[in-house]
Amino acid sequence: MTDTALPPAAVDLSASPLHSPDLAPTPPAARTWSSWNYAALWIAMSCCIPTYMLASGLIASGMAWWQALLTIALGNVLVLVPILLNSHPGTRYGIPFPVFARASFGVWGANLPALMRALVACGWFGINAWIGGSAIHTLATAVWPGWATMGGTVGGIAVGMWLAFGLFWGSNIWIIYRGMEALKRFEAWAAPFVLLMTGGLMVWAVQAAHGLGPLMSQAGRFGTWEAFWPVFVPSLTAMVGFWATLSLNMPDFTRYAADQRAQVRGQILGLPTTMTLFSAMGILITSASTLVFGKTHWDPVQLVGEFQNLWVVAIAMTTVVIATISVNIAANVVSPANDFANMAPKRIDFKTGGLITGVLGVAIMPWRLLANAQSYIFDWLLTYSGGLGSIAGVMIVDYWVQRRCHLVVADLYAEQGRYTYWRGWNPAALLATAAGCFAAWGGKWLPALAPLVPYGWFVGFAVAGLVYALANRPRAGV
Repeated sequence: MTDTALPPAAVDLSASPLHSPDLAPTPPAARTWSSWNYAALWIAMSCCIPTYMLASGLIASGMAWWQALLTIALGNVLVLVPILLNSHPGTRYGIPFPVFARASFGVWGANLPALMRALVACGWFGINAWIGGSAIHTLATAVWPGWATMGGTVGGIAVGMWLAFGLFWGSNIWIIYRGMEALKRFEAWAAPFVLLMTGGLMVWAVQAAHGLGPLMSQAGRFGTWEAFWPVFVPSLTAMVGFWATLSLNMPDFTRYAADQRAQVRGQILGLPTTMTLFSAMGILITSASTLVFGKTHWDPVQLVGEFQNLWVVAIAMTTVVIATISVNIAANVVSPANDFANMAPKRIDFKTGGLITGVLGVAIMPWRLLANAQSYIFDWLLTYSGGLGSIAGVMIVDYWVQRRCHLVVADLYAEQGRYTYWRGWNPAALLATAAGCFAAWGGKWLPALAPLVPYGWFVGFAVAGLVYALANRPRAGV
């Protein structure tokens, strides 16, 4: 075990209202995650339908294959930087994201970034649950065509789709109640399975298009740099926004790392490579759908619905379900469950927090977010990225620049301590976050700031980080 900084055994944190078993520092005996576990985690989270839809959505927006792949690869290299920076304290101190946020936002103020991140995760939970339900609905319809019309519709959506959505939602909640070790085991075998099955669909795409030539010769609508730039910038920000949630809450996972090398190496190997490879598969498959069916299918569930072979549909939809459960639990439940627990550590545990996430994921109405590529990529991803970028700016400047990676763990659980600030809230962090959000979102209402909107995450990060550096003055040694 290296580079860990747990509080002395004599320090009893359990009596504090800010402490709970789920939020407590991870003991050395529980730090068992290796580089493979982190690589598998990212492979499983990257090999998912939202990633596929991200790539295919860029094709649907008019990009050529190489433009889409360049945008995705560059975005994932960029977002890897804040991911690794915020991963460090998780491994060093064994603390989850909401506890880490107490250092910069205050022991009670940490609820602000935790809830902002949690609400985004609830939206993602709903999106993935809807995708998984769609896969079950498509499979059930292929087996029994009457499923599609059974019971009519409710709210313009087939009753069968609602039932499939509920079934998938329930399976996620069941795994949540099994705990983190169940998640680790599930990710370890789900990751290679999903990658293998998607590779099979790509082989179909190449064969159906009679080779790679016809696929790669399809030209995009943006033949000049001047035409490409207005689409490239918001798309790049959306790529960063895709993992902006994990760029904050990776301590929820890296707290289980054997050492810093394990989590750094695993994440570098797992994230940018897998996202680029899986996105390339999605691009090729989407391009093939245009040639074969005469229509660009940006949703793989709809694409598989075009096939007549029941076995093909069954295997493909099973893959979708496994991939979607894998990413949903890891990316969209672990963090918000901890975030909600942070609000009332003595009353809300990890399982209850996961249930709250599931309920809010339905309330956000994910079927509207998935209406088309525009609403998914440019409205959903671009908008929330500015807020999460602002939080990242505050936390990274606080930990790496002002505190030089030094935290006093016991005080993170103390009502009166180094991180109490003003009644448990750090005014500098609140001011910086508000400034970053205003700069990132203000252009939606103020024409003068409109040019900043496509750069949402970057603008929020830079403005919030700068304001925090100027406004916050931590005491020496803390």
